[in-house]
Amino acid sequence: MTKRMLVVGGGIGGLSAALASAQAGWPVDLLEQSEAFAEFGAGIQISPNVVHILRGWGLESALDAVAARPQQLNVRNAMQGSVLAVMPLAGAMEQRYGAPYLTIARADLHNVLLGALRQRSDVGLHLGARVVQTSQDIAGVRVQTVADRAFEAPVLVAADGVWSKLRAQVVHDAAPRVSGHLAYRAMFSQSDLPQNLRSDSVTVWMGNDFHVVDYPVHGGEWRNVVAIVKGSVAGDPKSWDHSANAVDLRRRLAWAAPALKELICAIPSWRLWPLSDRSPMQSAAQHARGRIALLGDAAHPMRPYLAQGAGMAIEDAAVLAASLQGGADTVAADLQRYAAQRWQRNARVQARAIRNGEIFHLRGLPQIARDVTLRLLGSRVLDVSWLYAGRVELVAAQNHSTATQ
Repeated sequence: MTKRMLVVGGGIGGLSAALASAQAGWPVDLLEQSEAFAEFGAGIQISPNVVHILRGWGLESALDAVAARPQQLNVRNAMQGSVLAVMPLAGAMEQRYGAPYLTIARADLHNVLLGALRQRSDVGLHLGARVVQTSQDIAGVRVQTVADRAFEAPVLVAADGVWSKLRAQVVHDAAPRVSGHLAYRAMFSQSDLPQNLRSDSVTVWMGNDFHVVDYPVHGGEWRNVVAIVKGSVAGDPKSWDHSANAVDLRRRLAWAAPALKELICAIPSWRLWPLSDRSPMQSAAQHARGRIALLGDAAHPMRPYLAQGAGMAIEDAAVLAASLQGGADTVAADLQRYAAQRWQRNARVQARAIRNGEIFHLRGLPQIARDVTLRLLGSRVLDVSWLYAGRVELVAAQNHSTATQ
């Protein structure tokens, strides 16, 4: 079968898989079920492990044009307003890890990736291509879309999100679990805020059963704010956008510190997402089967409390491309190598994100102990070196695939 890849899903994970694989010599057909490419959501934090990859794909200039470089990470007690710890970001991250810590609007990152793909003649972008049937055998993978169009290739990458329809081709398990947490999200121009509320840093506010994260995006001109609270919504948990009442959020944060309440009250409208995830991965078998690979949220949906959901999808894409070096005849073995490289790291990030959520929402004596620890240890607690230095893993994957050619 001719060397070619099918990628299902036009989000950041799917675009990343298509770009990395095309650069590695695999022509790609990318199938997006919507009638137009669009990325919803809000902001993304891009740590050095991810920036290394994006730079390696030739996207440094495009990123610099739209991303922000926050000065530092501030952790504050949301009830008292006190600063618990500070970790320098601008300059310090690049010095330690060889790449900066960036914050970016999700739509901006999506456009950067999509722009790079549109410049390539070896990538076909297919809209309105919702997959209705998939099959595989030892020869290849066949896909049929809702418009009765057929595609065939030696390998298929399912990057169709947390509610992936294609996951059943690899893993036979239940639907994602509803976490019991709601994310209120807002993005707006910093010029709409009073001067005292504008910021060039990432701030995490830790409260009683809630937390708030805010940071600059779009070159620092805009601000992204997300408030995570316990709760549920009526309707389809698969929906990524429910109407949100600003009054309801203000009520939930009634006992927050004045500085935080002032920020929340300055934002007139919010969008609401119920958060769903899965338990941390248990084996490589949850990443690939035969000629089909799962990537990003289709494989390992995670809570956003380590800011690595998009980052792990981008890492997946880089390792996948590095692993697929043997051509169409060795796809199954190459995907097993990809799965073996990725599952433990993704599981560790999933578990750490869950634990972070518990820490962020502590009450009583455990909260006091957390605050004391942060005051004493500061950036030594905040700097997740095993994560940010993750490019070592990518180099290992590339060396492995080169050695086996």
